[in-house]
Formats: sequence, structure tokens, C-alpha cells
Amino acid sequence: MTFAELPSAPFSLVRIETGGGVRTGLVVGERVRLLTPEQLGAVDLNAFLASADWDRLRAVAESDGEWMPLAGVTLTAPVTPRQVLQTGANYRTHVIDLVVSGLAPDDPRTPEEARAWAGQMMDDRREHGEPYFFIGLPACVVGAGEPLALPAYSQKHDWELELAVVIGAEAFRVSREDALNHVAGYTIVNDITTRDLVFRKDMKEIGTDWYRAKNAPGFLPTGPFLVPAPFADPAALGIRLELNGETMQDASTSDLLFDIPALVSGASQTMPLLPGDLLLTGSPAGNGAHWGRLLRAGDVMVGSIEGLGSQTVRCVEEVAG
Repeated sequence: MTFAELPSAPFSLVRIETGGGVRTGLVVGERVRLLTPEQLGAVDLNAFLASADWDRLRAVAESDGEWMPLAGVTLTAPVTPRQVLQTGANYRTHVIDLVVSGLAPDDPRTPEEARAWAGQMMDDRREHGEPYFFIGLPACVVGAGEPLALPAYSQKHDWELELAVVIGAEAFRVSREDALNHVAGYTIVNDITTRDLVFRKDMKEIGTDWYRAKNAPGFLPTGPFLVPAPFADPAALGIRLELNGETMQDASTSDLLFDIPALVSGASQTMPLLPGDLLLTGSPAGNGAHWGRLLRAGDVMVGSIEGLGSQTVRCVEEVAG
């Protein structure tokens, strides 16, 4: 496996497919080594994340051992979440662009007036509103190296590159001030969406149908790296998606409407967030629907987030069963 970018952190975690199953690996530069439960100090990765001891892993990273070339191993998703929470409409510029692009022909406002109105609406929401969450299926979480089979029931599959929070210590009804103490690290997720299934056509009163629109097999390519929280500042990370070498999304997490503490706190008010769970933070402007160009078999997406490395996802046709 080759990588457009590697994490800038002193070390990061991956999960490696081996003949004996999936093992946790420690990455330093372009090298990786398998971790034993003794080195982790836990029976598995989620147990480690519950009280992550990064100093323990730093010592392993700086020690001699059986290192392998990273390019020579097969990686899968770096986490095994029991819950996946997704955040909607959380990039200010993205929502404003959607409002302007959706102006009806008989709307008396100019694009500039609509943009100003939408900007004020977003600022009011940030000040007085709450994050919008929905849930995804953990079964959709796959390694970024797996081919993305585009379901044949639609031709409107879209990309949504997102910064994903990896939960550490269990978080239940935590405050914003305490929220980051429950974050183990960060990874990259491309939240694939089937646009023509987002809204129900048979009963519009029901509203959105996130189950059908976002939960086909492989619709959450994740990783490949889990970067420890001490090595990343989520407040201002560059986020970029290229489709066949052309930049489609290019933004910063500084444009998030609700920041990481607000999201973790808000999501934890209803249900405990568990070690290893994923909390997606929303996607910036530049989705395929914006460009009028949706995914096709043969497309290659490279998603990068500053400091977290990059993932490469290749689209293929769905094989008829």
C-alpha cells in the first residue's frame, strides 16, 4: 500500500490484517511493528483507548524490535467502534453555499442577500443552537484500501470527507470543559452518501432517510491511521479531497460550526460514548452534488487531513449477486 501522506505525529496506530487475524500496529515514519497485549497494557485496542497510556507506546516506538515496511502490510480500519455518530450541517461555509445554490427562481433575494441571510442564520445557530446528530452502522466501517462498490440502485453516490473523533474514556453527559479528556485521537472518514435517497419520496413528512442514504456496505472508509490526541489540534486542520487528481474539497476545521468539545459533549448527553467509538464532525463544501459530478466506477479519491495522513479509496462497480 502506498500513501500520499503519512501522519506527522511521532507515532500513530493502525490495524493490520495478518494470517492469524487483525493485529494492532504502531507506526513510526514508514515503519510499523505489531503490538502485543503486554506492550499495549490491555487485552485489545478498545481496552487500551479507555485509558490510553501514550507514554507506554512512546517507549515502544523508541525501542528496538521487529519493524516492517509500512508499504508491505495490509491495513484495515484503525478502530472497531460499537457506535458511529455523524454530524450534519456543521461547516458554516458549506451550509451557506447550499442555501445560495438552492435559491428558487422566484426568490426575490440576490445571491449576496441570501448569503448574508444564511451567514446570520449560521451564527445564530452557533450561539443558540445544538449540533445535529444521526447514527451510522459500525458494519459500514472498512479500511480505506478496500474497493468501494457503488450500489447499482443509484447513480448519485457522493463523497463527504470528515475529521473523525475516536472516543477514549467513556463519555456520558460530560461538559464541554471536560469533553477533550474523553478523546483518544483522530482519524479520517469518507462518509459516502447516496443523494437521491436522503429524502423520502413516498412520504415527505418523514423527512430524511439516513439509513438508506448512508449505510451501504463499505460506505465509511476509515483511517488508515489513528493519531493520538496529544499530537493533533483539531481546531484548525486542513482537510482536502482530490478526485482523480482534481481538488474538490479544500477547507479547514476552523470553519466548524460546533467544535470538538461541543460535539463530544452534545453527543454524550443521550447515550454513553464508548472507547473506540467514532464521532464524525461533518463535511466541508465541495461535495459532488455541488460540482454536479457524482462518483463513478474507476474514480480514485484521495482524502487528506493535516497531520493525520491520507487515505485512498478506489470506486468499482457493484458485482451482481
